[in-house]
Amino acid sequence: MAVLKKIETGLCYVSLALLALLPLCESVARLVFHSAIPSEQATLCQLLLVVSMFSAMLTTKNSEHLSIGLVQYTANKAIKKICGLAGSLISCWTCTVLFFAAAAFIKLGLTPPTLIGFIPDTVYALVLPFGFAIMAVRFARRAPVSGIGRILPILAILAGIVCALPMIFKFLWGFDLSDAQFNIVDFFYTMASGIKMPAVIILIFAALAGTPLFIVLGTLSILLIGASGGEIDVTINQVYTGLTGQNFIAIPLFTLAGFFLSESRAGTRLVRTFQSLFSWFPGGMIAASVLLCAFFTSFTGASGVTILALGGILYTILYRGGSNDGYSSRFSVGLLTSSGSIGLLFPPSLPLILVGTITQTSILNMFVGGIVPGILLSVSMVVFGIIVSVKTKVPIQRFNAREALNACKHSCGEIILPVFLIVGYFSGILSLVEIGAFAVVYVFVLEVIIFKDIKLKDVGAVFAKAVPIIGGILAILGLSQALSYYIVDTQAPENFARWMGTAISSKFVFLIILNVALLIVGCLVDIFSAIVIVLPLIAPLGAAYGLDPVHIGIIFLINMEAGFLTPPVGLNLFLASYRFKTPFTTICRAVFPFLLIQLAVVLLVTYCPPLTMGLVNLLRK
Repeated sequence: MAVLKKIETGLCYVSLALLALLPLCESVARLVFHSAIPSEQATLCQLLLVVSMFSAMLTTKNSEHLSIGLVQYTANKAIKKICGLAGSLISCWTCTVLFFAAAAFIKLGLTPPTLIGFIPDTVYALVLPFGFAIMAVRFARRAPVSGIGRILPILAILAGIVCALPMIFKFLWGFDLSDAQFNIVDFFYTMASGIKMPAVIILIFAALAGTPLFIVLGTLSILLIGASGGEIDVTINQVYTGLTGQNFIAIPLFTLAGFFLSESRAGTRLVRTFQSLFSWFPGGMIAASVLLCAFFTSFTGASGVTILALGGILYTILYRGGSNDGYSSRFSVGLLTSSGSIGLLFPPSLPLILVGTITQTSILNMFVGGIVPGILLSVSMVVFGIIVSVKTKVPIQRFNAREALNACKHSCGEIILPVFLIVGYFSGILSLVEIGAFAVVYVFVLEVIIFKDIKLKDVGAVFAKAVPIIGGILAILGLSQALSYYIVDTQAPENFARWMGTAISSKFVFLIILNVALLIVGCLVDIFSAIVIVLPLIAPLGAAYGLDPVHIGIIFLINMEAGFLTPPVGLNLFLASYRFKTPFTTICRAVFPFLLIQLAVVLLVTYCPPLTMGLVNLLRK
């Protein structure tokens, strides 16, 4: 097992490193030597598949897949155990079926194989059945059972094998089935049709109980596609298509760059710099804190990482040990908790990239559309901080030009990074993937080689912290492609949009309902899962009411930001309680005034489209 772990981890990390190096080499070859690396794009796409599956396997091993998990809020151990067992059994069944579907897809769907460089695509695709097999075993081993109960995961895997008989027949005999075999296949599809609705209800409860969301999406895809008479290996076909496309390559790159920043002493250097530049006026450190949080979140794409990485440093500066020179503990905690998600609206935010990909909208337009709402949200927080500073008479510091220059000299590497990225992408010199690759290599050189904040022997630990986010997101994105295929095939979004248009004629009433619904979603679901599951249903509705996809995307994200702060289950509230070692109810009270500010901005952005679309329309012209 130790050897398998080393091989698995090594292949994942090497694939991630190649995913960063290849686009950088390609951009250098194109810009300097006016040539190209053969099969570079196709190789990148296959490497993304490898990274996706190996990171998903490692995430399964550590039980870190993204889930809703409302069961965590109950103290009843029996309920938690039952929900955990149910999730494990469903996961075993689903991964087993997907294993056989992947094997059938490779044999029949990738024949004849296509050479990617000198390696056939079937070699890369073998990671699909291998990955699902390993995950099935790991879910079985982690099931909360003992004694005779250990047979339950084995039975779930056997049930998966039985339900995968159509794929097993297809793998062994292709499409040339005997009448008896055809009748067995037909029986399974008929059975799937019969249990479709009860199974969907059970899966909704399973998702709420903590079953990994990628498993829920995969199970729904298998059942719904089978119930409609489709071949189950269509699920794997869609997973393969999604994870070998260019749309998602930037996601692991920006995530990795963000974790190199958060694990280094970049935060300390930037805090010193912003403190020296802003602390001379009332509320200066408030402005510095908001800007720093926005900077980090725009790279990691996860507000929780910002709270965990910068929370301690900034809290110490704002609170100052309870002296009269600082802010109250309650205000400091509230500010930092609510500032953790502001950067989601600024490039190169992963949620912005995902929204553009899911809605098939220009990512450049999404970046531009988020700028004004992001600035408005940031400025409103800073203005409130200035008012509090003046009211409480927090002392200001005299501006020290020498200290400011010295601090800027030490942090200039991090400060100019977003400038490079924005200029490189908006000028069209580099693609989004090349920008992501540049960010990874740049931050690696800066933090590991120049500053030596991260030792070479600890680079693997940074990869290990990034992998759960990468694996969780890509697993959900891969399986969501299959569910999206079914939803689009049934024309559900269009039919829902027509019904809504008939039931609700007013665009403003629709927007009010949308705001409330998204706040609830933001409380319960992480942002990446919400983008994949909820946004495809909302986008056609927005189009039916004449709303631009960019505006809908920004409304979605800014509502999700506010949802993270909404009691009783806002995600950032729990992370802040853990980070600041403060009771949950105290966190809720501390965040309340900042939540009101964010809700006001949400309404302003929702009902004043020029805030989002002004720059976008100029860009389009």
